[in-house]
Amino acid sequence: MDISTNIAGINLTNPTMLASGIMGVSRASLNNVIKNGAGACVIKSISLEERAGHAAPNIITFAGGMMNAIGYSNPGVDQAKKEFSDLKDLSAPIIASIIGQDEKEFAMMAEKFLPGEFAAVELALSCPHTPGYGTLAGQNTPRNTEKITRAVKENTKLPIFVKISPDSQPIGEVAKAAEAGGADAITATNTMGPGMIIDIQTGQPILDFKIGGISGPALHPIAVRCIYDIYKSVTIPIIGCGGVTYGKDALAMLMAGASAVQIGTGIYYRGLEVFKKVTQEIKDFMQDKKYKSLKDFIALTHKLEK
Repeated sequence: MDISTNIAGINLTNPTMLASGIMGVSRASLNNVIKNGAGACVIKSISLEERAGHAAPNIITFAGGMMNAIGYSNPGVDQAKKEFSDLKDLSAPIIASIIGQDEKEFAMMAEKFLPGEFAAVELALSCPHTPGYGTLAGQNTPRNTEKITRAVKENTKLPIFVKISPDSQPIGEVAKAAEAGGADAITATNTMGPGMIIDIQTGQPILDFKIGGISGPALHPIAVRCIYDIYKSVTIPIIGCGGVTYGKDALAMLMAGASAVQIGTGIYYRGLEVFKKVTQEIKDFMQDKKYKSLKDFIALTHKLEK
């Protein structure tokens, strides 16, 4: 069975990727994730200047998943360049993740941070809980998505993945705008919301920032539908993200039109071995169905409609 996949010319030995914001904080942590089976890794998002992020508590679990308001805490571009150097000897592709407050700042990030050893860059335009960034800055509109993507495209030769929000509707129009701006792939989706959880004993929101992005199993059906819609709208590859915990979750995204899947919250539920486990569950499914390659069932849902 061939479980390899290709995203914008980048070969992955298996379709699982580490999602941005989870574990991807250092070269050592990336290496650890790769040893546990990830086909590729996306680093934690980097901004031009150092950011402390939101105060704790900034993560909480609930019956349907997880909610976070991290606020893009990161060391800034200068320290990140030092940390994420000498990546070529890691045995899987490493994708950068960058943020900015407008297209000019994204362009500066591309110019300052990206030359080096990254395989691609993911543009995070869809965080629902950080003022000045993502959806709170209106970066998820078709117009701004195209402007930001084009600005980065003019300042890097790396493939560009645009990470879009499940709250952007119709999501196919946002994906089209990213493609028009020069995106090489779409990551669908980011966390949803924002949401709020209140401690009924105190009457106060539990997160210090009060609101946060929802991830985990509760997000998965929304993410699958987003992938399904995006597949009908663009010709570039899609990377599924949102609630992938088991092989069946990844398979649903692949059948909806994704070519690979990112895993984040799934690490909380199944440990760092989740990449190996999901990969094996995909293999078991393929063996049962006598599939020889992922290509046999990627976008299967669409093919069955014809």
